[in-house]
Amino acid sequence: MQSPVDLNTEPPPLLEQEIPPEVTGSTPAWHRQFRYVLVVSAAILALVVVSFFFSFRTRPAGKSRAQVSNSDLVRAGTMRLKGTTEAVQMRAIIAPLLEVEHAPTLTVTKLAANGARVKLGDVLAEFDRQAQIREFIDKEAEYQKLGNQVIEEQAKEIAARAKDETEIKLAESSLSKAELELQKRELLSNIDAEKAQEALEEAQATLRQLHETFDLKRKAAAAAIRLLEIQRDRAAQVMQHAQANAEVMLIRSPLDGVVVMTTIWKQGRMGAVQEGDQVRPGVSFMQVVDPSVMQVRTFANQQDFFNLHVGQTAKVHLDAYPELVFPARLEEMAPVARSGDFSSKLRSFAVVFSITGNDARLMPDLSAAVDVDRTTQAGAAGTF
Repeated sequence: MQSPVDLNTEPPPLLEQEIPPEVTGSTPAWHRQFRYVLVVSAAILALVVVSFFFSFRTRPAGKSRAQVSNSDLVRAGTMRLKGTTEAVQMRAIIAPLLEVEHAPTLTVTKLAANGARVKLGDVLAEFDRQAQIREFIDKEAEYQKLGNQVIEEQAKEIAARAKDETEIKLAESSLSKAELELQKRELLSNIDAEKAQEALEEAQATLRQLHETFDLKRKAAAAAIRLLEIQRDRAAQVMQHAQANAEVMLIRSPLDGVVVMTTIWKQGRMGAVQEGDQVRPGVSFMQVVDPSVMQVRTFANQQDFFNLHVGQTAKVHLDAYPELVFPARLEEMAPVARSGDFSSKLRSFAVVFSITGNDARLMPDLSAAVDVDRTTQAGAAGTF
């Protein structure tokens, strides 16, 4: 049995170090410092948020630089198209294709400088033509030799024909004499009569043989002469082909303009042709352009195309030379669209603008921006 608790007994007093802080109500120093830092940080963050909000409200609403630029273009009644410059008059220069002769490559021995101005007839490029010149000289000598042989054989045939004709005349005379002797057969003895008959038959056989051999000799002589003539003509054709090949390997300018080198695949890499390089026949390695008349070829999408009309004015800006601005006019519009680069459903139409004016820096294959004036009076439908 437990003894009863005495309610009048006072509990023993607690020691001072056993009283927790929550009971006494005091706060540690580090806790007070943490709350102070937290309150200050919250106040600073609130100030930053409020200042950013007021600055955003006070700034005028607008778009990005690019969007503002496009909006300005729309408000100004213009439309921008991208394209490249090209010459209206130009000629592509290709490595010559040789007649009869098969050459896998041609060696460049002389070449006009890129960007050089040339006149009509100036030498643009020259390929190694020593083989063609040597063949021309050899065939020319052979042609002359065969020509002399033909003349010699013809002279021999004339002499042989005259000789054969003389022999036929003599045979005819012998036959006439034998016929006269045979007519005196009644006055001759049997032996003389038989001799006269044999002489007649012999004269007839000789004349007949001479006529037969005469035709055969003429045919043989004509065949021999014809063979020499064929060889002579063949040598003449080879000589002419060699001369023509040597001439085409010296390329001259077809018009007044500027030389523009074309990048081609050569010797395992892409690059412009230089002296000493080997080029395959039929490959275009150079262009001669007339920079006095230039144009810009652009491509318009399906939506912008219906806002374009022949005769609209425009301004051309060159990306390489921003300070250059040329007036232009829409000249051609393609009637058929081409497939897009990324999707077959997206179509683009070729549009050509003629450039008014000229500058030494205006060259082909420069990227350009064309600002089309949409307020220009519409013209007729264009053609491409």
